Amino acid sequence: MESDRIDTGPALARRRIGLLGGSFNPAHGGHLHISREALKRLDLDEVWWLVAPQNPLKSARGMTAFSERLKQATALAAADRRIRVSDIEARIGTTYTADTIRALHRRFPKARFVWLMGGDNLAQFPSWRRWQDIFRLVPIAVFDRPGTAPRALAGAAATAAACFSRAPNDAMPRAGFSGFCGETSHHTSSRSSRFNASRLMCR
Repeated sequence: MESDRIDTGPALARRRIGLLGGSFNPAHGGHLHISREALKRLDLDEVWWLVAPQNPLKSARGMTAFSERLKQATALAAADRRIRVSDIEARIGTTYTADTIRALHRRFPKARFVWLMGGDNLAQFPSWRRWQDIFRLVPIAVFDRPGTAPRALAGAAATAAACFSRAPNDAMPRAGFSGFCGETSHHTSSRSSRFNASRLMCR
């Protein structure tokens, strides 16, 4: 079932919502940390954890049952009322991120979504199904994990986008690579995790 913490009513209109997808096998403090960093740095109203029934890029071997992962993620997210957990991919039958984002736009046309990911995911982004469509559908904020920035920014996904420019601190850009945030390890200091407001926009 979908967590009853998600508000699907009129109050959702124009809300700034970060989307963090993944297997959450299990959900852990790093997910919580990145979510809180996104809330702070991107001035989001909330973050949704989209728990995937089965990541197509990961083996089902060793994957905890979906219901248990969802339950555990919901328990961890309870630490912050701005973080909500959803099983929408299981309910609507989407496997790929591009399809999930399109479905969310249809269901919540007035919400303002931004996709959140770690630098390691940006490096492997070209292996995602219809990854270039994702650039066109939603802004993407990438959070550095220690050591991932050079590879991520030199990869095909980063170089495929149009150009770097400076983003205003309060920007909520249109679709594209909206920014690369500095280190987000929850062991780092606030100085090392400050936001680098570079924006790479797809055209």
